[in-house]
Amino acid sequence: MATVERQLVVFDFDWSMADQDTDRWIFEVLAPDIRRKMEDLDNKVQWTDLVAQSLREAHTRGIKREEIEHVLRSIPYHPAMGRAVTKLKAGGRTTFLCLSNANSVFINTILEEKGLETLFEEIITNPAHFEESGLLNLRRRISADGPQHQCKVGCSPNMCKGEELDAFLARHAPAYDRIVYVGDGSNDFCPVLRLRSQDIVLCRTFGGLPKRVARDGDQLKCHIKYWTGAWEIEEVFTTF
Repeated sequence: MATVERQLVVFDFDWSMADQDTDRWIFEVLAPDIRRKMEDLDNKVQWTDLVAQSLREAHTRGIKREEIEHVLRSIPYHPAMGRAVTKLKAGGRTTFLCLSNANSVFINTILEEKGLETLFEEIITNPAHFEESGLLNLRRRISADGPQHQCKVGCSPNMCKGEELDAFLARHAPAYDRIVYVGDGSNDFCPVLRLRSQDIVLCRTFGGLPKRVARDGDQLKCHIKYWTGAWEIEEVFTTF
């Protein structure tokens, strides 16, 4: 492979950087009955809207901001992941991008807890903020009331990760010598389709992405590497 002087590493967040799904984790810990309700409504309500609805219900029953933040700080996060990204960032040739269907509060709270608040050049996700009342107000990145994305690959209505990656690359021209994409979900397939022959997808062995790769992988131009644990990401990153 040609010399890489300028590299982009793109991370999904849930089950990619963190070893849990942030949307589900907080309810599993703080309100399992709400978590069960989310499971029952998953195919009836758009997911980001469902999380926002569940946060409102949690607030109504008295779950406080401090409790949500505490649970986020306790989410499973492998030390090898922290070491891997810290060392690669220190090398000076790599830019990090977060492209996630979680939300800004969840991601930033966890990154701050891990000392990684300056890791990413941009965090592209659903916007959220705590109101004075303590309610965590979450909304879709692409509002249901405005123009919608045109993705035909299978992205959720709240965000097309492929379009978001294209827009990021346009903002940060010239082109990167290599792009490395770390993901696990079926919605990661759309941006991975954008990758070139010199690029790499680090596909977690469980989740929707490996299933989509198995089905439609002949459409991909990039190299595919599989991983299960964060220690394997650390191994790969030491070769960059």
